[in-house]
Amino acid sequence: MSRTTLDLWVGVFVVIGIAALFFLALRVGNFAGVDLSETYTVKARFDNIGGLKVRAPVKSAGVVVGRVDSIVFDTHTYRAEVEFTIATRYEFPRDTIASILTSGLLGEQYIGLDAGVDFDMLGDGDLVQMTQSAVVLEKLIGQFMFDRAGAAND
Repeated sequence: MSRTTLDLWVGVFVVIGIAALFFLALRVGNFAGVDLSETYTVKARFDNIGGLKVRAPVKSAGVVVGRVDSIVFDTHTYRAEVEFTIATRYEFPRDTIASILTSGLLGEQYIGLDAGVDFDMLGDGDLVQMTQSAVVLEKLIGQFMFDRAGAAND
């Protein structure tokens, strides 16, 4: 095998490697997913959003139906207000519950939507009334430790 042929094959494998890294970066960065060309915007207020970030997925039944657009702190209610978009092909009743969930034990956080039974559907700019905040691992560990300490004193 000549030097030129060897250099060509090395170049091909380098290009394939760079393309694979680029693909993985897009997958990790949440750039692949649902087509959000036609969307409507919904807001929800949470006591604690944990590690939720902008561009985090919005899922229902494990299917990505939207993305988080913005997260702001409301100085009047002292709660986090999360604005997210949902693809128009997915409609949710007004009594839908929005929860902040985690993929796996230490994975990314996302908004999970559990559809209600109301006949009226959420529209552009509506507020999800029922929310469930993120479960903070540090608080759970602290509660467990204090419960153990209290049980030992009894």
